[in-house]
Amino acid sequence: MEPEIFSERTDLAELNRAVEQIRENLGRIIVGQKNTVDFLIAGLLADGHVLLEGVPGVAKTLSAKLVAKSIDASFSRIQFTPDLMPSDVLGTSVFDPRSSSFEYRKGPVFGNIILVDEINRAPAKTQSALFEVMEERQVTVDGHTYLMEEPFMVLATQNPIEQEGTYRLPEAQLDRFLFKIEVKYPTFEEEILMLQNQHQQNLSAEISEVKAVLSTEQIKACRKLVKALHVEPKLVEYAVKITQETRNNKALYLGASPRASLALINSAKAIAGIQGRDFVTPEDIIKVSVPVLAHRIMLTPDKEMEGLTAADIVLQIIQKIEVPR
Repeated sequence: MEPEIFSERTDLAELNRAVEQIRENLGRIIVGQKNTVDFLIAGLLADGHVLLEGVPGVAKTLSAKLVAKSIDASFSRIQFTPDLMPSDVLGTSVFDPRSSSFEYRKGPVFGNIILVDEINRAPAKTQSALFEVMEERQVTVDGHTYLMEEPFMVLATQNPIEQEGTYRLPEAQLDRFLFKIEVKYPTFEEEILMLQNQHQQNLSAEISEVKAVLSTEQIKACRKLVKALHVEPKLVEYAVKITQETRNNKALYLGASPRASLALINSAKAIAGIQGRDFVTPEDIIKVSVPVLAHRIMLTPDKEMEGLTAADIVLQIIQKIEVPR
């Protein structure tokens, strides 16, 4: 006999159809990168922003563009550079001589899907222009507040290797990203398949043929479905134990904030929905732990000298805490 809490199942047919359509769009052009694709979709469904980190040439920007093209919504791309100013992102007030008044002209951040390419190339002054809009979905300029249209999502890319002409992202901004996804090199077989596809197809024509498969209204409906998925109290406690442990771990100088606990639950719901379940399992929380937590914590200098990474510590914490069943 089914537990009472599952007496009314959530119909995920529309959600599953949406996920498969986006996967199909990306799969026509992107070879491999299954985890990247799933986390991008999860970020969209969980109403979160995503940071893609990887060396040049691993299709970070292309993946973000294809996700944006899969949605019938406004799309803006902002190329961050060292000389970019906050007004180049948010917009500026321009004097109109006809009305003898200033008129606010919106910047490229006003859209549904915003691709910020090489986000770590702009100085802190410009990066801070994204603080308010990423967290509160609004922009305040000259004392006036402008609300963003839903859905609103920032997809940012950065290169972790190159240091010249780059600026480290502030912790406050990193904390506003739901996921930080490490985009890896393709496997030997995937790279061969990629070259074969490039040889047989016109990539530019393939990209231009990618059609929107979801409207903004459908995205809103899918987000409501994800938000309504069931999470047992013991799983909420499990998520909090993980974030609490990051604050007490001797290998960490900075632990994760309460925003990380919320991110664990919200993203676990999205992963469950993508897999066709209307309830969250401990495995969902474990799956999202590294992309949710690794960019929100800081190692102590001695642990960095030992060659450990934030992801290593997150995995150690997960192994340490008993998984609820």
